[in-house]
Amino acid sequence: MTSHHVETATHGLVLVDEPQDPYSGRVLVACHGYAQNAEIMLDDARRIPGVKEGWRVVSVQALHRFYARADQSVVASWMTREDRELAIADNIAYLDRAVDVAGGREARVIVFLGFSQGAAMAYRAALQGRHPAAGIIALGGDIPPDAQQETARAWPPVLLGAGTRDTWYSAEKAAADERYLTSRAVRYEIVGFDGGHEWTDEFRDVAGRWLRSL
Repeated sequence: MTSHHVETATHGLVLVDEPQDPYSGRVLVACHGYAQNAEIMLDDARRIPGVKEGWRVVSVQALHRFYARADQSVVASWMTREDRELAIADNIAYLDRAVDVAGGREARVIVFLGFSQGAAMAYRAALQGRHPAAGIIALGGDIPPDAQQETARAWPPVLLGAGTRDTWYSAEKAAADERYLTSRAVRYEIVGFDGGHEWTDEFRDVAGRWLRSL
């Protein structure tokens, strides 16, 4: 038996939501978590104070869709451990194109936001993609090893969110990320909030303030 990796074209869903105020060139690129979709992530991102008014939100749905067992809604995943390196390259190229569609080349400020599995993609897009990032917001997800190995590009400021009861993004993982960012002299802020693997209003308030500082 022989195996082959065959490249093929596919299509992904990207939701673009315009700000209520006149567009000022600020773009927030949002990557959802495992078994979520672009609509869920768009709603979460828009609830960050100030985002609905001042940011163009680009919510990118992962390419690998499937049905949720509970209600048969369409959800997605960014990758599995199988052919991981190829999937990473595909996803970075996909996020580059998604930002292009949303006018990323003319954007003044681009921030990549990721929740859970999407946090890894936010790091990758910011550090390995074509569009320079002004910041990274990572909620409930650690820095992937391939992003840590990226040394050609300077790191933008990073906001980390970690729930005190999060069993996925544990205190140990958050501490490891802090050590790495400190070792690279990256400007970062970590928010330890009362909650689990989830969005909370406490984290949204801090994220809104952090975005205003960019």
